[in-house]
Parts: sequence; structure tokens; C-alpha cells
Amino acid sequence: MNDMKDIVQKLDHLAEETASKLEWLAEFGKDPEGGVSRLLYTKEWVEGQHALKEWMENEGLEARFDDIGNLFGTLTGKNTNETILTGSHVDTVKNGGRFDGAYGIVAGILALKYLKKHFGQPVRNIEVISMAEEEGSRFPYSFWGSKNIVGLAKREDVETIRDFDGIPFVVAMKEAGFGFGEESKGPRKDLKAFVEVHVEQGSVLETEKTAIGVVNNIVGQRRYTVEITGEANHAGTTPMGYRKDAVFASSQMIHEIISMAIETGDPLVTTVGKFEAYPNVVNVVPGKVVFTIDVRHTDKQAIISFTEQMTARMQEISKEHEVEMNIDLWMDEDPVPMDQKVVELIEKQCKENGLNYKVMHSGAGHDSQIFAPVVPTAMLFVPSLKGISHNPAEFTEPADLAEGVKALIGALYELGYKE
Repeated sequence: MNDMKDIVQKLDHLAEETASKLEWLAEFGKDPEGGVSRLLYTKEWVEGQHALKEWMENEGLEARFDDIGNLFGTLTGKNTNETILTGSHVDTVKNGGRFDGAYGIVAGILALKYLKKHFGQPVRNIEVISMAEEEGSRFPYSFWGSKNIVGLAKREDVETIRDFDGIPFVVAMKEAGFGFGEESKGPRKDLKAFVEVHVEQGSVLETEKTAIGVVNNIVGQRRYTVEITGEANHAGTTPMGYRKDAVFASSQMIHEIISMAIETGDPLVTTVGKFEAYPNVVNVVPGKVVFTIDVRHTDKQAIISFTEQMTARMQEISKEHEVEMNIDLWMDEDPVPMDQKVVELIEKQCKENGLNYKVMHSGAGHDSQIFAPVVPTAMLFVPSLKGISHNPAEFTEPADLAEGVKALIGALYELGYKE
């Protein structure tokens, strides 16, 4: 039997191979300005999926689509009733980068290629997936690919939705060659683990000069839209003491929210990302403001505690300024822990293969959060230059891409080849 550490250390051309394949995949949906737009069920998406299917087949994998367009490439094991799954999503945001999602697919195919070459048939199936959709960039629905695999997708959720050009979801799916499957089949029973490799989309690994992040938790999120209503009035004739200035009240709220988050400290993060004032003219005291709040943490109770304190303080400020406040909680997602055994197994492989890693949480959502409640799941991160993502400037050094593939090879070997 080949020695895993020896093989991993001798994959000399893996960096160039991984970077080259990502460039190749980026041609499907390449924008004139340099980004990638490969939205669900578009011509570019269809071409990309079929090109990946051909590559899978060329590497000796059994490739197939499911009903809605998820693409699978299987290295068949001796026990065909158990499957280890890896991969990520093939869709992009509009004018996005060439690494987000795509890297996990490329890494998965390359990992299976080298496992097959050096170790032959695994004990159980190892499968790479190019998931149909995760981003929600074309239609107002996200995680369509992974939700179908675990039995969470509902036909009625997409039957009436349309894209930005008015094209119905169902029509786009049919024109791409896909359709609804059996809703009664539920989640797959053969899946024993899912490992997703992804670019970090943050700057922690780059800052700490670490090649691999072993993700042990995906943060929970609460998102709010806040509407502050004061009184619009003349900017010259309304004395300061008589005003009900919605911007003044909102700015104090925002200052307090961010200050509370800084005082609380990591891993809590809070963002006010959208702010609109009305009537938004130079000579009128603003009568209304609408802004958003995004709160994230790895611990559910910490999110609840922070947001309760936050809303209580905002109520106090609204009374002090004699303005009305309406706050709408429109997203409330719990943190999703990764499977401890799978995380420890990946750590073990990183240590044994001499890879530079750290255990960390994910501040962004991923397909892994859909899998984790039903399948033992973990994630691997590689550094993102300056933390940039969803942008044509998205970049990861080829050497770091290779380290991620090496870590995945080790993880899949442990999960797929050992009894």
C-alpha cells in the first residue's frame, strides 16, 4: 500500500493543475470585464455542467445528473450502499470570481483522480458533486442544489418565482433539460459524510499565514430591517430643539449597535449595510430612515442575548428622540456546528501530512449548513487574497489551492478507504 504522506508531498504539479482547471471552468460564463456570470439554468451554466461531466468521465468516474441538474461523479467503492460526498456549487453571482464554488468542484475531481491512481477502488463510494445552485443570484431562492439532496426543497417554493427578466423558474429549468423529481423520495440514505472545500472569502488565513482552515462551525445570522419615522420639516426654519430628525436618531442607534458589537468582541460581528434617508434632499430635515442590521455569531444564545440588548437600546433612543421605530426580523438562522468526528479526522490527516492548518469558524453561509443537520459534515478553507469574494478580483494563490486539494485527498482517504 502506498504511503499517504509520501504521495501528498510529491504532488509537484498540483498547484498548476488546479489553477489551470479553474481558468478553464471560468470560460463558461466569462464576462467581458473579467468576471464570471454562470447563473442557474442559463446557457453558460448548462455548458459548464456538461463540460464538467465530460471531465469526470475522462477521469474514470461514473457521471450523472439528477432531476434538477446536480451533477455527480462517482468513484465506485466495494460497498456501494455507502457514499462519501465532496464538492460545491457551480453557479456564481453576477460578475463574480472564478474560485467561489468552482474550487470545491475542481478540488473534488482532482482528489478523486489521485486517490484512484494511487489507491485504486475505495471501500465505499466517493462522489464529487457540482451542485446546481447555492447563490440565489438569478432567482429569489438559494441552496436549490443541496436542499434537493437532503429532501428540503419544495416544489411550491419555486413554481411561481421569476428571474430579473421575468422568466419563470420552471421554464428556465425545463429549457436547461431538467425538471422536478419525486418529492416523496426524501434525503439520500447512503451518504455517510460530506466534506466541502471552499475559498475562505475572508482574510483570517491570509493574515495569519495559514494554508488550511478546518471549519468547525458556520455562524448563525439574524437580519433586520429598521424603519425610523420622525417628521420632515424645513431645514432653515425648524429650530434644533423642535426637530424629530430620523437621521440623527438612526445615527445614534447605529453608533450604539456597532459600539456594543466591538465591546462584545469576536466572534460576534454586526453590520449596518444599507441606509436610506427620506426625502433625501439638502434642505429638508429627514422624516424617515430605513436601514438594515446583520448580526452573526457561532453561538445561538449569544446572538439572542446581543440582539435583545440591541433592540432594547434602540427603543430607548427612539423615545429620547421622539421618533417611531418599526423593526422587522426577517432572517433568523441558527449556527450550524460541523461534525466533531469528521473535523477531528481532517485535523489528523493535516497533521500527518505536514499541512499548515488552524481550526476556525465560517462567517459566511455555505451548502455545508444544509447538509450538516442530516449528514456528518465538515469544511476546508484556503486563503482568499485580501478577503475579496463575489468579485472578479477574487484570488487564491495556486500553492494554497494545492494545499487544499492535499487536505481533501487526506480526508477522503480516511473516510473512503478505511474500514
